[in-house]
Amino acid sequence: MEINKETITTWLKNLQDDICSSLERADGQSKFIEENWTRAEGGGGRTRIIKNGNVIEKGGVLFSAVSGDAPDFLFKEGEHSASPLPSLKEREQKPQFFATGVSIVIHPKSPMVPIIHMNIRYFEMDGNIKWLGGGIDLTPHYIVDEDAKFFHTKLKAVCDNHNSSYYAKFKKWADDYFYINHRKETRGIGGIFFDRLNKDAESDSYRMNFEQNFAFWQDVGKAFAPIYTELIARNKNKSFTEKNKDWQLLRRGRYVEFNLVYDKGTKFGLETNGRIESILMSLPKMAGWEYDFKPEKNSEEERTLSLLKKGIDWV
Repeated sequence: MEINKETITTWLKNLQDDICSSLERADGQSKFIEENWTRAEGGGGRTRIIKNGNVIEKGGVLFSAVSGDAPDFLFKEGEHSASPLPSLKEREQKPQFFATGVSIVIHPKSPMVPIIHMNIRYFEMDGNIKWLGGGIDLTPHYIVDEDAKFFHTKLKAVCDNHNSSYYAKFKKWADDYFYINHRKETRGIGGIFFDRLNKDAESDSYRMNFEQNFAFWQDVGKAFAPIYTELIARNKNKSFTEKNKDWQLLRRGRYVEFNLVYDKGTKFGLETNGRIESILMSLPKMAGWEYDFKPEKNSEEERTLSLLKKGIDWV
């Protein structure tokens, strides 16, 4: 298969179909509803939302493919940029970009089932600039060691199948990225995260490396459904109390804080005139905040908070 924006777009749409079917089977009750949308500046997408299910309270599996003038923030050297892009002053006009991807956030009904997020994306711009990005991270309301080990072991296997250095590198990247700095805690137990994954377009090895990384990128996307449906099966029938539900709302509140303050995908969508309903799909139906909350000593809530930090070796 030739790797170009058309074949990538088709593959992503098929991935969206497969993931939606898997989640519907795991939920056992609710079905996705689909809305197709267009963007005035170029492109569009199809948003699929599932809600009020047996397992899933609210979730989305979104596909988008947008194009147009490249946004200004792409020309600022970021913490994890492969290399700074030519500044706008060095260009006569803004280059054109194309970006496509699948993004998923699932908020379960039960506080015993974790929140999960996945995004895989492809970006290209005039000047033979293109890269891959993505990742998967897990946000349990209550951290279960066996589930955390299962989750990270599966991601490590995906990474190791392509490059033995990827898991350690991308796990640290996830720990750093999914960090709520003003709370001094991670959003969950991390996972893997990567961006601008490619070699310099001028190098002889660029095409080979891009094709290798594209295969890795595909495997990250395909890993989502078997990992999350297993976690659903393990936890969906566990009993819970009103106290557990209150804690779930507080943890969802932290999720909201991260997405609205730090998430680069949210920023990209807002700054490229994306569809607001799709961009903010990641927010839960209900969340909570409590002034100066302190968990009870030796409680499961206290234990979970103690594990929301960088650098934990789950494998």
